[in-house]
Amino acid sequence: MTPEPPARTQRRLKQQAAPVEVPQNGDDVLDDIVSLLAGHIGQTANVTPSPARTRGGRRGPRVQISVDYSDADPRGIHNMVGETGYSITSNWFAQWMAKLLVAGVLSRSRAAVFLFVAGGQKKGTGIASYTQQEITDGLNELLIEIPDAKRITRPTVNKAVKTLIEWGWLESVGYGRIRLNVTLWFTGNSSEQKNVLEEIASDHGDEPGVFPHRVGPKHIPGQQMLDLEAAHARGAAG
Repeated sequence: MTPEPPARTQRRLKQQAAPVEVPQNGDDVLDDIVSLLAGHIGQTANVTPSPARTRGGRRGPRVQISVDYSDADPRGIHNMVGETGYSITSNWFAQWMAKLLVAGVLSRSRAAVFLFVAGGQKKGTGIASYTQQEITDGLNELLIEIPDAKRITRPTVNKAVKTLIEWGWLESVGYGRIRLNVTLWFTGNSSEQKNVLEEIASDHGDEPGVFPHRVGPKHIPGQQMLDLEAAHARGAAG
């Protein structure tokens, strides 16, 4: 039975800040400043004239600003099912996988191996610590009590891993450790990803033709191995 996703956290109601009075100097520039300030905090200011102090000590026109704001923390984590956290995935890569699946280039075994490894990353490292036997056993876990079910074999996992390494999706770093191409799929924040990319550059150099800058597979009719650096430059120029 599929577990139900955790209940969504109730969003907090917006609160209204206390009105702030700003002296009116009779210049439209003040209204522009008020509007600019409100725009920076994502709200619209309600500007209302009120009496302000004159030279004789009496109050002349003043400006009253009322700003609505929400105390919701934008840094809060996503609400995801399960207890193993979540990863950040490239939208381009998600669609690339879908296209390869439909084209029959990405086999079921390759997709299963990649997704299993990607979901097992240790946060902030891009590394999943799995032997090929552990990947095989993990993928077959639901089939233990299903008689005559077709299981994935260790030789099939071995072939899938080799292909995914050729495509630049994975990298073997020895001792049962597999490194993900962290430009495709990463568990951790941007600072952690930057550190991992610096480690990878230290291992391989930072040339466009090396891991993790190119993503296969190669030799697809009408397609070439994607150069992520060149694609990024073209996008920035556009």
